[in-house]
Amino acid sequence: MKHTIIVIGGGPAGLLAAATAAASGASVTLLERMDRPGRKLRICGKGRGNIGNTAPLDEFLAHFGKNFRFLRPALAHFFTKDTIELLHSLNVPTKEERGGRLFPESDSAQDLVDAFVRHARTQGVTIRTGCRVRSISRQGEGFEVGFGSQSLAADRIILTTGGASYPATGSTGDGYELAKSLGHAIVPIAPALIPLVTEGDTASRLQGLSLKNVRVELRVDGKKTGEDMGEMLFTHFGLSGPLILTLSKAAVRAVDQHKKTEILIDLKPALDPAKLDARLLRDLGEHGKMHVENLLRGLMPPKLIPICLEQTRLAGDKAAHQVSAEERKRLRLWLKELRFTVRGYRPLREAIITSGGVDLTEVNPKTMQSRVCPGLFLAGEVLDMDADTGGFNLQAALSSGHLAGLSAATAS
Repeated sequence: MKHTIIVIGGGPAGLLAAATAAASGASVTLLERMDRPGRKLRICGKGRGNIGNTAPLDEFLAHFGKNFRFLRPALAHFFTKDTIELLHSLNVPTKEERGGRLFPESDSAQDLVDAFVRHARTQGVTIRTGCRVRSISRQGEGFEVGFGSQSLAADRIILTTGGASYPATGSTGDGYELAKSLGHAIVPIAPALIPLVTEGDTASRLQGLSLKNVRVELRVDGKKTGEDMGEMLFTHFGLSGPLILTLSKAAVRAVDQHKKTEILIDLKPALDPAKLDARLLRDLGEHGKMHVENLLRGLMPPKLIPICLEQTRLAGDKAAHQVSAEERKRLRLWLKELRFTVRGYRPLREAIITSGGVDLTEVNPKTMQSRVCPGLFLAGEVLDMDADTGGFNLQAALSSGHLAGLSAATAS
């Protein structure tokens, strides 16, 4: 039997779900609320298109936290190598960069959008834009989908509406209400992969400064709750960059619970405190006549020096050989624990991805079919699964979309 399928949402999950279902023999219509599909995909990876990650399966899944088991069947059907092969077949060769991040060789996310749209249309998918779905209702064993003053009937529905971040791209949270209307429970949503707002003016004074190869630790009520190493960025409101985004989900939860939330930056992660102290002793001894301000240029970016002098209470014009043991200790501690108190986070609309969504216990991970509404399939960010930055979320969208499309078209 040839199934009639409506896919709601034209992001990467929806486009691949539609193409896969059509290639499997279904009659597929994709409804996208914006004027074109793939609007959010166009801005991923800062417009360069971080489409996936080459980490091995277990390492990949570890980036999804407590919900990692749910995704395993989908990744078994369609994983990174399949993404690479598909894109190559669509004339979009890929390249691997630091941390296993996967990009198109062209460094253009628009090339990804064009390829996925072309793939869907080649498989026979009808794509209709400017169609904001307002309702999904049961009609016998099928469904009726309402948008504007129109409606369409379908045997099966694939819901791939995304989350609630970047609403200008069409991710407005509509899918949560649609899923709820069909009986699904929604895990409360919150921003994930979001920049953090800090107290004081230190971050704003460092605006634009990027730090590489630093270790960042998140402390909540004085206890370490996460850490990572890599790159971060100071902004006019606080902290951003890959390291901060990775730690942001736990930080958001702590802030919302009114717990003391701190970010500690280790500017010299390659040196333990004893080795760093030996380095400082050597530098101070070998350059005894040099002013402290000039000596610090060998230890940190110039923009950090005024902050360091203020917070360590060191005089910049003091000769290096006059630095006391107590002053050296303050400098060492500052280099290992540059502290920022987190007082908030940026709005949900600025989050790269949304945490929360359709409760995973109500979805069959082997098919992506709803356990509470047979004939409804779900994929991508509308589900309660989110991961660290680095291409993991996009691969999850593709993998779950592929499985949903295949299952919707072929399941009896």
